[in-house]
This record gives sequence, structure tokens and C-alpha cells, in this order.
Amino acid sequence: MANAVLTISSKNYGSWSLRGWLLAKLARLEFTEEFVSPDDPAMRAEILLLSPSILVPALRHNDIKVWDTLAIGEYLNEIKPKAGLLPADPKARAHCRAICGEMHSGFASLRSALPMNIKAHFPGFKVWSRAQGDIDRIVAIWSECLATYGGPYLFGKQPCMADAMYAPVVTRFLTYDVALDPVCAAYCQCIMALPAMQEWVAQAQQEPDEIDELDAEF
Repeated sequence: MANAVLTISSKNYGSWSLRGWLLAKLARLEFTEEFVSPDDPAMRAEILLLSPSILVPALRHNDIKVWDTLAIGEYLNEIKPKAGLLPADPKARAHCRAICGEMHSGFASLRSALPMNIKAHFPGFKVWSRAQGDIDRIVAIWSECLATYGGPYLFGKQPCMADAMYAPVVTRFLTYDVALDPVCAAYCQCIMALPAMQEWVAQAQQEPDEIDELDAEF
């Protein structure tokens, strides 16, 4: 029986929940899920206020509780070092932490203009200029990592913390029909092909449409 519990919110809309859940999956941690209702203020804060500093996701493991996605990732790297959530090379590890931090604290325009909505698809979606600036920066990060470390993941042959942090962006790019160069498009396909991502998406597709604010095309 799993001795870890991960508190998450909507699998269709919850980008921070996806990050924490995927980190736990990549770490090969056995855990059970605790679902926070869409009516819960913490979940609505995650989705509608776009805040990474709330208490969802949260991981309880033995007598330890850790929240905030980066903290969860660092904790999982400590208890599951062989999973490779952070690169072994110090230079690559510093680079990984830097781009994870940038995802954690930045890209506000992208978050507000292209909220995560796995079940939706908006062909030809018009991206406004500030959000396009965020997209351009993300593409630059991906391109640099893939060229430097050889792919198919951001830091080489296995997915790591950085891939978990950017996975919700991959779903956004698919939802909003964002045009990408062939290298970045192949990276998105690689992320979506992960068994854990396929599991998450399948469960997201089964969720009821309970959050009306996110059904609008904006």
C-alpha cells in the first residue's frame, strides 16, 4: 500500500497539479490521489488566479508534508535520486533548476491568455503579442536544451523535472493550435507519448465541465 498521498485538483484545468503528479510518476513514487473539489477555494485559486504559491498540489509522505511544485520536485529528487529528476552533471543540473524556476515564476501572459484546458481545441487561435513573447521564450528554452543535451527530452534521454514543469505548456500549445518548428513539435509529441501523460489526459477527458469561466475562448 502506498504511503504517500498527493493532493491535486482538476486534471483538465489544473496545470500545477499536473506538474506535481507527473513529478511523482517520473520519480516512480507509489502514491494515492486526494482530489480537491472544483468548489474548493484553493483549486479555484490555482486555476483562475494562476497562482503557483497555493497548497495544491501537496505531497504527504510518511510524516512529511511538502507543497509548492518546485519543492515537491526537489524532495522527490532527494528520496528517489536514481529516478534522475535532476541531471547528474552539475552544469546541466544548474541549467535545469534555472529553467524550472523560470517556468515556476514567469510566463504570466501565457497563463492568462492560454489557460490549460486539455479537452478543448481552438484551431487558428489568435495569440496576443505579450503571450507570443512568452511562447517565443519557451521555444528558445526548448531549442537550446534539445540542441545542448541531444533530446528527445530537455536534458537528454529520460524525462526530468524540467519536462514535468513544461508539460502543461505542451498541452496548451496543442489546445490553442500554436505553430511550432519541427524540433519543438517533435518534443511536444514526445511528452504527450509518455505513459503518464496519456493516463492523465485520458482521465481529464472524463471530467465533467464544471468550471464555466474556462469554457470561453480567450
